Amino acid sequence: MQHDRPLREDLKATLDARRDLGPDYENALVESFMDRLDEAIATRVRAELGRQGAGPHPRQKSPGATMIPIALGSLGIGIPLTAIASSNAGLVGLTISWIAIVVINVAAAAAIMRQGSHQ
Repeated sequence: MQHDRPLREDLKATLDARRDLGPDYENALVESFMDRLDEAIATRVRAELGRQGAGPHPRQKSPGATMIPIALGSLGIGIPLTAIASSNAGLVGLTISWIAIVVINVAAAAAIMRQGSHQ
């Protein structure tokens, strides 16, 4: 390939320089060549993506992934709240506390879904 010629010449020059300079400069020479190689690869990838009309697409976070911390937080709060509410207020306190947790989760899910539909 014609694109490979400058890279091949760079590699040859790097190897010649390594022979001339000795092993003390080997790491610097390798790093320099790798930087040029990385840039050449990135340029080719960008060119190919441009030819295909594809570009990087930002990955969108799913609404379900946003709900995970809320659900885990509800469980973390719900367990001690269950013990406190049932020991102090019995079944009524237990029912009220879990209804409140459910309402908060439903409101959070609705807000996240509305937010997701506006994007």
